[in-house]
Amino acid sequence: MKSLKWMVMLMLVSVAAAAQQERYVQYVNPLIGTAKMGHTFPGATVPFGMVQLSPDTDTIQYIDKGKYNPDVYKYCAGYQYADKSIVGFSHTHFSGTGHSDLGDFLVMPTTGELKLNPGVATVARSGYRSAYRHESETARPGYYSVLLDDYQVKAELTATERTGFHRYTFPASNEAHILLDLVHGIYNYPEKNVWTFVRVENDTLITGYRQTLGWARTRTVYFAMTFSKPFKSYGSVNEKQEMYGGFWRKFNQKQNFPELAGRQLKLYFNFDTKANEAVQVKMALSAVSTAGALHNMQAEIPHWNFDAVAQAASDKWEQELQRIQIEADLTTKQNFYTAMYHAFIAPNLFMDVDGSYRGLDQQVHKAQGFTNYTTFSLWDTYRALHPLYNLVQQQRNNDMVQSMLAHYDQSAVKMLPIWSHYANDNWCMSGYHSVAVLADAFVKGVSTTGIDKALAACVATANKSSYEGIGEYIARGYIPAERSGTSVSNTLEYAYDDWAIAQLAKKAGDNAVYETFMQRAAQYKNVFDKDGFVKRKNALGQFLPNADLLSTHGQGLIEGNSWNYSFFVPHDPAALIQLMGGKKAFVARMDSLFTMYLPDHYFAETEDITREGIIGTYVHGNEPAHHVPYLYNFAGAPWKTQELIRRILPLQYKPTPDGLGGNDDCGQMSAWYIFSALGFYPVAPGSGSYEIGSPIIHHAVLPLENGRQLRITVQHQSEKNIYVKQVLVNGKPIAGTSIAHDDLMQGGEIVFVMTDKKTAQRLAEKLN
Repeated sequence: MKSLKWMVMLMLVSVAAAAQQERYVQYVNPLIGTAKMGHTFPGATVPFGMVQLSPDTDTIQYIDKGKYNPDVYKYCAGYQYADKSIVGFSHTHFSGTGHSDLGDFLVMPTTGELKLNPGVATVARSGYRSAYRHESETARPGYYSVLLDDYQVKAELTATERTGFHRYTFPASNEAHILLDLVHGIYNYPEKNVWTFVRVENDTLITGYRQTLGWARTRTVYFAMTFSKPFKSYGSVNEKQEMYGGFWRKFNQKQNFPELAGRQLKLYFNFDTKANEAVQVKMALSAVSTAGALHNMQAEIPHWNFDAVAQAASDKWEQELQRIQIEADLTTKQNFYTAMYHAFIAPNLFMDVDGSYRGLDQQVHKAQGFTNYTTFSLWDTYRALHPLYNLVQQQRNNDMVQSMLAHYDQSAVKMLPIWSHYANDNWCMSGYHSVAVLADAFVKGVSTTGIDKALAACVATANKSSYEGIGEYIARGYIPAERSGTSVSNTLEYAYDDWAIAQLAKKAGDNAVYETFMQRAAQYKNVFDKDGFVKRKNALGQFLPNADLLSTHGQGLIEGNSWNYSFFVPHDPAALIQLMGGKKAFVARMDSLFTMYLPDHYFAETEDITREGIIGTYVHGNEPAHHVPYLYNFAGAPWKTQELIRRILPLQYKPTPDGLGGNDDCGQMSAWYIFSALGFYPVAPGSGSYEIGSPIIHHAVLPLENGRQLRITVQHQSEKNIYVKQVLVNGKPIAGTSIAHDDLMQGGEIVFVMTDKKTAQRLAEKLN
């Protein structure tokens, strides 16, 4: 009996320890970044899920009086914290982007007089939208709720990977409605819907699809929608009558008609409700078919237990957040775990439960041996997000690599993705940065099979001479200003990508490709003028006069000025330092970047930059210079990198709705925070190493997918001791300022020994 007693006691101790284990979901606030420039959304999703069920607060049109409407930019994620009303809850959203699409299948509960137009924000009760207050709003991982004041309906949202789950608690009413608006969309315009189809299968099940022409040119999304109680009646309106009506006019399609088709459909479903009665809605998505959507729903939520689904969503987030367990102050934990949350929203799962998905060729494929993903914002995410996955999400990142190779196989032009989502490539931004993602994954041993195929795809992409100046870049070593409005930034970004291809070729043992692409990787030098700044060059090889180094517009650059882009040589910082006159001159140039003033008129017309995202002339609110703070390391002044990191982190990341200094860009801004908080950063993905910064955590544990555990310990940290005196990897001090990825994957312990500024400066002087 004694042994049994001890067994019970041990079980109780084990249960108590588990209960005391910290849950990191408590630190996540999905409302961070929902105001100003963050462009995040507060609604319900699960890690890397296909469904992002979130409130939309307005219906701003992309086109106004025949021209682009700049106000639409605020609604990239559908939600603006400052808005006072909600128009409904749609099922697909981008997180943190600077352009947009999606907003599929908006659902809105209402009571009283039936209204099928959302109305306008400036006129109360002018449509089906409802006022709401942040005091009645709750947002946490996998769950969102709000009270719709105009209807006194409590809306609650949760989700699985492919299914959104709504719970609407109504007051007593014989005029309760649930609207399904298939006209609504993000970055919407009247012609965006190419076609929509709806079939009312019975009094609880609706299926259908819509095809849109937007950022994704040919995007088709199927749905299956079911109610927890039968509706008593239903109806529809088609806001755009077709030129040819056919003989469907024999039917009254506006009321209780089960098959509808058109470009601008809206449906409503009527209920009688008792006080505090909950009507629940499940909507599953598929890119393949309505049958696929229904199968997804039945597989993921075969019941009506909303609370169980919400708890499961929370648990899925907790499991992912446990991949990095930190000890730090409360503000750091809030910022860190919200950053992890944002970093694990996209890329998104893009296949049914049976592995079927729609490919770039618009045919249905079956994922064999990998999980298919979409939403690759590669100009942003190759820098830190995918390298983060190579540390803590290795299996997923390998699946993403396989998804990119499948994209290549299905491509009519035989290129890897540039910016892809929903079986489309929208070709947004410059460079061909999928090659950097592939190279980083293979160099770090995350992807181990198919390297020859990956290298061939990278080479084919980089040699696509008809694409955005690549032919000129290959022939001349730069892109002439006459050929492209982004000639300088494209040249720089192609050079880095070519270096990444060279690293992949080296890993694959292909010396010929390695030599070719290492030569191309040096072509960045061709756009540097003698003063050490990048500038436009014409077809005759002459730099154009009157360059404005502070302006983004008309200078051959995209989303950055020459002061920022002149440091975009992450793969060859030693040569860059020499181009700028040596270490002393380079450090002085860097100091100027972070201290000089950038007048407002230089970014007044730039949508994605505000004063909050700028430090000196360094733009942290955009990506091209994210690696730049770490370049002091290469010039013998690592203490300046450390000091700067400690300045950037609290300035650009705050646990408030307006707490991000720029678009989160599918997790890139957040990945920068995560790496920098831990104390290191991947300056050149593909190199297999990280540069040392200044950790703000006290301790961290990373359970690695290879079964090992990496611990990070920070010693002697204080308000003054923000500088790194020494870094030990499993007891051995590192030489220089970099840590190898292979050393991290061995597990064990990294110790940062912190010190004060004077000591750090003396150490730097000795190294120089």
